[in-house]
Amino acid sequence: MQLSDIDYELPEIRIAQRPIEPRDAAKLLVDRGSATPEHSVMSRFVDLVEPGDLLVVNDTKVLPARLRLQRRSGGSAEVLLLEPLNDTRTCWEAMVRPARKLKPNEVLEYFGKPMVRVGQRTEAGDTFEIEILDQAPLERIAKIGIMPLPPYIRADLSDQSRYQTVYANRAASAAAPTAGLHFTPELIAALEQKGVHLERVELVVGLATFKPVTALNPTDHAIHTEQYVVPEGLLQKCADARRVIAVGTTSARALESAATTGVLSGRTGLFITRGYEWKVVDLLLTNFHMPRTSLLLMVDALIGPRWRTLYQEALQSDYRFLSFGDAMLLDRHLS
Repeated sequence: MQLSDIDYELPEIRIAQRPIEPRDAAKLLVDRGSATPEHSVMSRFVDLVEPGDLLVVNDTKVLPARLRLQRRSGGSAEVLLLEPLNDTRTCWEAMVRPARKLKPNEVLEYFGKPMVRVGQRTEAGDTFEIEILDQAPLERIAKIGIMPLPPYIRADLSDQSRYQTVYANRAASAAAPTAGLHFTPELIAALEQKGVHLERVELVVGLATFKPVTALNPTDHAIHTEQYVVPEGLLQKCADARRVIAVGTTSARALESAATTGVLSGRTGLFITRGYEWKVVDLLLTNFHMPRTSLLLMVDALIGPRWRTLYQEALQSDYRFLSFGDAMLLDRHLS
């Protein structure tokens, strides 16, 4: 492969800055293989599934992981929590700004109260080990933290819950599993009524998910690892289902990791690229991704180069892209 195989031009005007209301009003581009794709909306997603289909979602919840703090010298600082490094959640890997000015063991404050101690750089080089100076760190983070919206979203989010799925469970992720943002309780109820069952996995989404691919051969990209949990018995339910529809690339990665390794929980470094033999997922409901990312590599592995036709159709039809954008339904069995 070449880097150009997962590259395309994304006009800035196509990047959604705010979530659409209601959630299921998002456009839905339906893959029809070599035939012309179909235009629909998420509220009619129920018309595209059949009794016996299994819908698998990632129920991770976004932690309000961006902390705006102050230096004792008077300057401002920002900490973006990425992943806990101990069971008490007092030590974290984090991105810190201003990284070059901060001193080892410097304490950052929140309105005069010591909040974070900055430790050493991690092996990654662009992150730090930090300590939360509170005996109840998760409660403190929930009180003072804000949603870690991607940098390409510059508009303020008035309703923080709009960066959470309606079925979000355990707060752990640094980014939302955005394909799930399109579901409402009413849509989920309609799916269940039709005989489409919903099952949950957890994959903790890190910012490395969106890290651009820079290797000339994308398969040489250093893929990130993520924590995942697939419940006992779910793989058998998938095997018994008419079709397995993964909601988002993170749900797909969790399912395929468990099926590939036989391990239902832990960390996955599964890198799904062209030539991968899919074991569980039949259809993928996903948003439109940034060019040159491992997410687009997964889409390419699922449906091949026809993703370009779908993306071109979406751009010409004023679809909204990325986290707060519209969706598409991909079928790997079509040609």
